[in-house]
Amino acid sequence: MEAPVLFETRQSQNGALLGIATLNAPHLLNGLSLQMVDLLATQLTAWAEDPQIAVVILRGAGEKAFCAGGDLHGLYASMTANTSGDPWANDVAKTFFEHEYRLDYYIHHYPKPLLCWGHGIVMGGGVGLMMGASHRVVTEASRVAMPEIGIGLFPDVGGSWLLSRLPGRLGLFLALTGAQLNTSDALYAGLADYFVAQERYEDVLDGMLHSPWEVAAEDPSHPPRAMNDGILTRLLQQFSQVPEEEGPLARHTFLLNNACSGNDLTEIAEEIGHLADNADPWLAKAAQGFRNGAPGSARLSFLLQQRARMMSLADVFRMEYVAALAAAAHGDFQEGIRALLIDKDRTPRWNPDTLDAADNAWAEQFFIAPWPQQHDHPLHDLGVPQ
Repeated sequence: MEAPVLFETRQSQNGALLGIATLNAPHLLNGLSLQMVDLLATQLTAWAEDPQIAVVILRGAGEKAFCAGGDLHGLYASMTANTSGDPWANDVAKTFFEHEYRLDYYIHHYPKPLLCWGHGIVMGGGVGLMMGASHRVVTEASRVAMPEIGIGLFPDVGGSWLLSRLPGRLGLFLALTGAQLNTSDALYAGLADYFVAQERYEDVLDGMLHSPWEVAAEDPSHPPRAMNDGILTRLLQQFSQVPEEEGPLARHTFLLNNACSGNDLTEIAEEIGHLADNADPWLAKAAQGFRNGAPGSARLSFLLQQRARMMSLADVFRMEYVAALAAAAHGDFQEGIRALLIDKDRTPRWNPDTLDAADNAWAEQFFIAPWPQQHDHPLHDLGVPQ
C-alpha cells in the first residue's frame, strides 16, 4: 500500500535539489487526513532545514483534484462518539485542527519558494494548503471554492483572514454561497498567481531542473530565497497564459458587492436570494447554495470575517480553532456530513433552521475557549519567534 503522501527529490543541473510532495489519495480526491498533515509538516520542515533544497513543489495525484478538503469521515466518527457536547472532549478534532492549522500557517511563512500546483478541485483544506504558497498555479481544470456552508462548517484554514481581504465584499459572497471559481476568477480574486496548462507540468519541471538555483548565500544582501523566488517567478511567467474569457465573479463584481454591502446579514441574505432568478446560471447556483446551506454557518462566517479584518493571520487561526471545535460539538457540522457523505440524502436538518434563530447571541458559543482556564491555547505560539 502506497503512502498517502509521496516525497521525492530531483537534482537540478547545477546540483541544487527540488523537493516534490504529492498528495496521494486520488480515490478520495486527495482529501487531507491527519496522517497526511503530519507527513507534510515533517518533510517540509526537513526540506526547509536542508541547504541543498532550493525549492519545493506541492501537488496532488490523479487528474481530478489537488485537494478537495479535509477528512470528513474521520471527523464525523469523532463527533458521533462525543455525546458529551463538550468541544474539548473530542480528541480527534482537537488534534486534527491544531495540526492542520499549524501546517497551513507554516506554509504561509515557508522560508523557501513553494510552488503549489492547484490542478482540478481545490476546496476547503486544499485552499488552506495552497493559499500560503509563494507561487500558486491553476490549470484549465481548476475549481476553487470554500463550500463549508453546505456541510454546516465555515471557511476555516485561515479562510476568514483570506476571504475578508478579497476586493470589496466578494469574500463574504463566496463564504455565504460556496460558489466555485474557475481559472479566470481564481486569478481575478487573487487566489492564484499563474494559469499554466496541465499538460505543461513536465515542461515546467524540466525548466526547474535546468534553472540556476542558489543554495548558499555568497553575498548576505542577496539570500538564496530572494534569488530563487525570482528564478521561479520568471520560469512560471514563461509558461503562464491569460484566460480567454472573463469569469462570472469578475463579470458580476459590481452586483455582488452591492448585494453583500452593509452590516445587516438579513438584508444581505435577501439580496443573495434575488440572484436565484438571474439569467446567469452561475449566480442562480450560488443563490441556491446559500439557500440550501446552514443558517448558523452563514452567521458564523459573517461574524468571523468581520472580526478577521483587523487581526493577524496567527490570531485568525486561533479564533477559527475555537470556532471549529465548537462546530464539531454543537453546530451543524455533524449533520451536514451525514447528509452529504454518510446517508447521502442531501436533506440536512439544520439547527437553527433560520437566520433569525442563528443570531449573534447564538453565535457567541463559537468564540468561547472550551479548555480549562489554566490551559494555554493550543496555537498560542503561532507567530512567536522560536
